[in-house]
Formats: sequence, C-alpha cells, structure tokens
Amino acid sequence: MFFPLTVHDFLDRAVTVYPDRVGIVDEPRQPAPSWGEVTYAELGRRAAAQAAALDRLGVPPGGRVAIVSQNSARLLTSFYGVSGWGRILVPVNFRLTAAEITYIVGHSGAEVLLLDPELKDLAKEIGAPHTFLLGEDDDAIWGADAAPRPWKADEQATATLNYTSGTTARPKGVQLTHRNLWLNAATFGWHAGVTDRDVYLHTLPMFHANGWGMPYAVTGMGGRHIVLRKVDGTEILRRVERHGVTLMCAAPAVVNAVLDAAPDWDGDIPGRDRVRIVVAGAPPPTRTIERLRAELGWEFIQLYGLTETSPLLTMNRMRAEWDDLPPHEQAVRLGRAGAPGIGVRLTTDESGEVLARSNHNLAAYWDDPGATAAAQAGDWFHTGDGGVIEDGQLTLTDRKKDVIITGGENVSSIEVEDVITSHGAVREVAVIGIPDAKWGELVTALVVTDDADLTADGVIAHCRAHLASYKCPKRVEFRTELPRTATGKLQKFKLREQYRNAGPDPS
Repeated sequence: MFFPLTVHDFLDRAVTVYPDRVGIVDEPRQPAPSWGEVTYAELGRRAAAQAAALDRLGVPPGGRVAIVSQNSARLLTSFYGVSGWGRILVPVNFRLTAAEITYIVGHSGAEVLLLDPELKDLAKEIGAPHTFLLGEDDDAIWGADAAPRPWKADEQATATLNYTSGTTARPKGVQLTHRNLWLNAATFGWHAGVTDRDVYLHTLPMFHANGWGMPYAVTGMGGRHIVLRKVDGTEILRRVERHGVTLMCAAPAVVNAVLDAAPDWDGDIPGRDRVRIVVAGAPPPTRTIERLRAELGWEFIQLYGLTETSPLLTMNRMRAEWDDLPPHEQAVRLGRAGAPGIGVRLTTDESGEVLARSNHNLAAYWDDPGATAAAQAGDWFHTGDGGVIEDGQLTLTDRKKDVIITGGENVSSIEVEDVITSHGAVREVAVIGIPDAKWGELVTALVVTDDADLTADGVIAHCRAHLASYKCPKRVEFRTELPRTATGKLQKFKLREQYRNAGPDPS
C-alpha cells in the first residue's frame, strides 16, 4: 500500500488525538483581534473553512496564496488551510519593502494575498486578484463552517513557495513539496525530541523556511504553540515563565537579546534545566554558547540548513561522549554545524563546497530551470557554503556565496552593493559580513569615493530609501582602494580576513 505524505497529516493527528487540547495561544497584542486560545479541534475547523473559502474564490490545487504577516495564529492556520487542500502557500518576509513584496507576489503568480494589518497600505501597491486584510476580513476567510472540496493528495506536489535572497538581487522561489516538509518535520522533531508535553515558543518568524518545520512537528505531536509577534528578550523570559515553555528556535540575535535581558530579571531565570533552544544562522561565538548554558541553564542545540533543504541538514546536540569535558570544550564542540540528520548525506567537492542529498531538498526553483540545474548538478544540492567534514561532523569554513546572515536574515551583498553604487558619489564598494556578537554578522560597506563630503550616515540614508532596514549597512568605512586580482575581480576574502582576525565585534 502507498499512502502519500502531506502536511495535512500533522493537523489530522492533532485533531484526532488532542481535539480538546489548547493547541495555539495567540499573541495577545496582535494589531488584529487576537484569537486567544485555540483548541486543535478549532484549528482544524478554521483550516477547513479557509480551504472552503479558497474553493469559493476559484483557486485550484496548485494555486498560490501569499501571506505577509508577523507571527500569528492566522499565519499558523494558513500552513494547513492553504497547503492542506493542495494549494501552495507563499509566506513572505514582512520586513521587505513594497517593491520586493510586489515582485514576489507577481513572480509567484499568487491569486490571493493576505496582509498583516500593519501593512494595510501595501494593498494599494501590490496587485493580486484577491486581497484580504487579516482581522478585518476574517469572516471571509475563516468564518464559514463549510466543507472544502476533497484534494487528491500528492506528496510530490509543491506545498510552499519560500523566497530566499540568495546571491542575486532578485530572490528565488524555493519549491518545497509535501514530502519535503513532512520528512523535514519528522526528522527535525525526532532529533529535537518533540513530544506532546512540549510548549513551543515561536521566537522564529514563521515565514522563515516555514518556521524550520516546527509548525508541523509540534502540531503533529500535540504540543502547544505560543505565538510571539515581536522578539524582545524580557518578553521571551516572561512567556517562558508564564507558559512553561520547553522549546524554541532562534537566530543568534535572539539568544543575545535574552542574555542581555537576563541580568535585570527579578528572581531565578525561568526555564532552567527545561528549555532547549535550537539556533541556526551564523554560528554563534563559543562565548555565547557558554553564557547561554551557564547563565540561563538552557540546552543549546545547533542546526545547519538552508531554505532549499527545508531546512535541516545537520544538528549538533550535547552528546554523552562530551559529558566529562570542561564547559568551554563542550561549547567549542557545540559550535560546529554538527552531524547529518537521519536520511541526510553530506560531502564536499574539490573546492570545499558542502554538497547535500536528502529527502527534503527542494524540488526546484520556481520558474528558473537554469538555477535549478546548477543547484542540483550531479544529483547533489550545492549549498554554496564551504566546510570540512571530520569524524562525521561538519564545520563551516567560509560562505562561498556572498550572502550575509544578520539576525538570522539572509542579505545579498550584491543587492546592497548595487544600491550603494547608485549613489553618485560612490566610486567602488564592497559589502561584507563581519563577525558580530549580537547579530552574528554585521552588514558592512567598504566604500571608495572621491567626494570628501560623503559620510557614513549619508550612505546608510541612501540605502534606507531603497532597501529593507535589515539589509542596510550598520557600519560604513571609507577606503582608498579595494583589493582585486589581476583580472579585476574583487577579493572579498581578504577584506573579511581583516575582521575575522579581530574576532566578533562586541558592540
């Protein structure tokens, strides 16, 4: 017997096994009315209502539904209400500019656009056949108790289309199938030890590689989702205490926000010896790992992956063999990318690039066969990252793509350079990421100019007029020249090396 794997399986189990259990505690300070506590039975009803609403709009299986929202119960429900009945969910980074969001909605061919209330003005700028405002238009999306049309399940069908900045100015749409997402969630959940006793805090944006798969894994096991709309270190500690949080996923910047808030916390740090936090993005410094374990008493777990791999490739978690090592040595070992997940195969090519095979690598880049063929050449996914594999553990060395990971967000250096170069006073520019204790990497612009009046603030202001704020350089330095090869190619590795030798910027 063959039974297709689909994301609806996770919701179906929760509704069947835990119907009366509170599955979601929505952010209480949503700009739209908060949904408060939602049982799994109610989650199932609302997901079905959303699917039925898409039926009425004439959106067929395979049709795209874009949603631009910060973390919310509405976004979490859409993972099932859209994909669970065969449509393709397009979760969009809410931090992007109007032009960037417009491009993604147009490129994906989204027939429906769901907008966060704080982004209401975008409705006038972005063209989509059907646009709804979360909260204001809830009755049209989730209000009716109608049964949706059955979908002939296909595990090879695209379930989500996730846009990633990559190394070019235009983002690429990553097609992830139901099979991709199912196996990623099951593998991640297994490695992280997700159970029905877990209380999961959404410190990670759900749009980010579908919350790394936790919206599926936690639901399938009947855990409780605690929705956090905006990251704040003190508020994270409050939620951990109030809800008995046991698990969260986060970028290094979130770890630093909690560490910064901890000294002012009144009483014992909540979650000691209970919380496990899975961290990915730029690997945090060893000192950060040591502090998290000692000052918070939380378990540190490292994950490496990409949107294109759903994202799990490796996981690094404390091992029995390391129990007798000093804490510093344990932290050093935990700072590696880690061992391949179950079903993942890793190798490196002659240039040191990390190559991966797994059941949750992307199906394709949307409408980009050239990029798909290049990424999957030789039946391996080419990560674009450099690394070394020793004793079954991957250690990342250098990012072959010029992507900067700052606060867990990907920034294309080429895109930022293009904007800075458009300033009339800039002759040359190199944008790189430099080690930073708070952000993981700091977007840094090294500028060559003939205009003595050009200032760092002027460069940043120019960028803010054209780019999302997180893409703008936080540091600008002026140089008389930039290192190049004899053929004129910019040697960014020489620029990065200057800062790596200095270590992370503690500012």
